[in-house]
Amino acid sequence: MLLSPVAYVGVSIAVGLSFGILLQKARFCFVSAFRDFVAFKDTRVLKGLLAGIAVMTVFWSVQATFGYFRGFWTPAWGLGSLFGGFVFGLGMTLAGGCASGTLYRAGQGYLQFWLVLLFMFVGYVLFAFAFPVAETYYFQTLNPFEGQTLYLSLPFSPAVTGALAVAVGTLAYAFVKGKSQLPDDPSGGTGVGADTRAQAAIGASRTLSAVSVGLRGIADGTVAYVRALRTDDRPLKVRLRDSWDARTAGVAMALVASLWFYVHGHWAITGSEARWAGYLLAGAGFDVASVEYWGSILFRDGNISLTIDMVMIASLIVGSFVAAYASGDFRVRKPKLNRVPNYAVGGLLMGVGSRLAAGCNIANLFSGIALLSVHSFLAGAGIILGVYVMTHYMYREVGCAI
Repeated sequence: MLLSPVAYVGVSIAVGLSFGILLQKARFCFVSAFRDFVAFKDTRVLKGLLAGIAVMTVFWSVQATFGYFRGFWTPAWGLGSLFGGFVFGLGMTLAGGCASGTLYRAGQGYLQFWLVLLFMFVGYVLFAFAFPVAETYYFQTLNPFEGQTLYLSLPFSPAVTGALAVAVGTLAYAFVKGKSQLPDDPSGGTGVGADTRAQAAIGASRTLSAVSVGLRGIADGTVAYVRALRTDDRPLKVRLRDSWDARTAGVAMALVASLWFYVHGHWAITGSEARWAGYLLAGAGFDVASVEYWGSILFRDGNISLTIDMVMIASLIVGSFVAAYASGDFRVRKPKLNRVPNYAVGGLLMGVGSRLAAGCNIANLFSGIALLSVHSFLAGAGIILGVYVMTHYMYREVGCAI
């Protein structure tokens, strides 16, 4: 999409503000999505995440079919993808916020997340100087396979491939959801309906029964969600001020990300933050252009300058501030001193892990899955595994639901 430089800046600011508002209003954090599910089987944010990925996959696949996009994001992949995601997952759980969650909470007044952001920047700097070694002994060794997306690997148009991916994902989610509702003993179970017991008793068809029950639950939940939106009689001012459903935010972010996909490319955060780290160091007088990772990888031809994705990320923080202030949620919150090591170590792991995984929760779990990137499937699995391990460690005294 050809726009004037001023228009590009305007779109990046609008997109960043929108992301910040949506993240803050729904308290949308990937740590909450996975940690709360593992610890408490709470799916409030997870439902919003899945809805957003599904909608974004549909939109991006259609855009790719008709050429309204800036290309696929396909990093090289291998065990390094999984390990990098794992390191990032450990870090974001320890820090208490993902890359996007850190930014919106920073805008909301949480000083601890400015601390997390600071140590993420330290991680970016350390990685930048270690990149020549990492390139040889990590990326070339552990990620030997050329970047790949299912959109280009399967013999279908991107729109058909995207629709199939959403269908498979929906069936998989329905199976997990339905299986948790089927009783282990088909003959009984408190609160288990007769029709569910009958389906559980089918035996060989238990998988189909789980999918059927899960699909029914998804349909019922969707109907209830739409009905709640339509019958909400609160004044518009009150509805805008109160917290929003994570599914509303997830779908809205998918639509905003589709605009960004058309104008700039896939939505990412930590790559832009790593550029900010280099840009700020250059402003402080350091010869950043001579560092290969900044001079040749993140900034082309050593031109250390402000880019529209960097403007978008800064605007995200402003958008969160605006949303929090308008809702009465903004206030400066000081961190608990005993938690400072968690923020520091967690932020450092996030900074380094995001570079090892070529992206964060947004690039890999949100954008990358919608792009059907093989690398992102592995990195996303690593992130989820890291959240699982760290959640069990942090909740070791009280235990987890899963």
